[in-house]
Amino acid sequence: MSKSLELTPIQTVACCSPLTREPLSAADAERIAPLVKALADPVRLRLLSLVASHADGEACVCDLNDAFDLSQPTISHHLKLLHDVGLLDREKRGVWVYYRVNAGALGDLAALLGGVSA
Repeated sequence: MSKSLELTPIQTVACCSPLTREPLSAADAERIAPLVKALADPVRLRLLSLVASHADGEACVCDLNDAFDLSQPTISHHLKLLHDVGLLDREKRGVWVYYRVNAGALGDLAALLGGVSA
C-alpha cells in the first residue's frame, strides 16, 4: 500500500515557479492559501516580526505577551498557527516553548512572489 504525498504550504511554495513566470495551478493555490491566510492576520504578522527581530532571533510567549492586549493562550494559539503552516519553528525547553522564524520558508515565499518591475 503506497502513501500519497501531500505537500505542506511551505513545501508547495518551495517547488513553485514565481507567480510572475507562470500561473499557479488550482491545486498549488489551494495548498499555499493557508500560508498567505496565516500572514494576513495583523496579530500573526506582528508576532512573526517580533520573533524575527527578537534577540537571537527567537522568543517565547513570555517575551511577547506585553506587546499585545491579548491573553497568553490567545498569543499561543496564533504562534501555533504560524508554526502549523511552517513559518515558525519551535523548541521546547523545560516549561517554555521558544519560537524561531523559518528563514527558508520566508525565502521561498519571497521567491514565489518574485520581483515585479514597474
